[in-house]
Amino acid sequence: MQTTPVRLWDLPTRLFHWALVVGISFSWFCAETGGNWMVWHERSGIFILSLVLFRLVWGFIGSDTARFSQFLTSPAHVVQHWRDIRGQGTAFHAGHNPLGAWMVVALLAMVLFQGSTGLFATDDIATEGPLAGLVSGKTAELLTSVHHLTFNLLLLLATVHVAAVMFYRFIKRTNLIKAMVLGKADWPASQAQPSGLRFKPAWLGLVVFGCVYALVWFIIKVLATF
Repeated sequence: MQTTPVRLWDLPTRLFHWALVVGISFSWFCAETGGNWMVWHERSGIFILSLVLFRLVWGFIGSDTARFSQFLTSPAHVVQHWRDIRGQGTAFHAGHNPLGAWMVVALLAMVLFQGSTGLFATDDIATEGPLAGLVSGKTAELLTSVHHLTFNLLLLLATVHVAAVMFYRFIKRTNLIKAMVLGKADWPASQAQPSGLRFKPAWLGLVVFGCVYALVWFIIKVLATF
């Protein structure tokens, strides 16, 4: 099949995606290793929390393909897309497809909840989240249990996400990974290319993330003093 490269993803969106993958993997490693690595688990958790908050902001002010208003669709569109992908042929979309769009929302919500509960978690020995002192011991224990449970649910969602990417790659012949790495998709020459897509500059995304990260750190440090 003859294809032509078409730009779909901006650099901030791609950096967010892969930084989130690395950040979650690193946090898991730190938690499993324990000891002094828990300090880095906390730092990584704050970084991940900042990443998700950045993505929420970018979902309103970022490039067209990153905006929630551009890729979130009604349940009817999701059902129709599900019917379409069961048929023959490729599946190309200028950004997230209807199913993938809601998976993005689910993953963002789960990671946000995971990061938030981690701020109050404790192991009752030597490690506790920076805001654990703001809640009672029982509440901290409850949030710690929820934090662990949420990670398992996050792994389940991530597994479904990876399985879907593999389905599109090998069954529908759509290379989503390449597009998220390079920012460009191999668009079929026989299919009309998306037009009118607007992309925000990379520096804006980096500035927004820097501001979000600094704000998260500041708020946590202030709340930790109470």
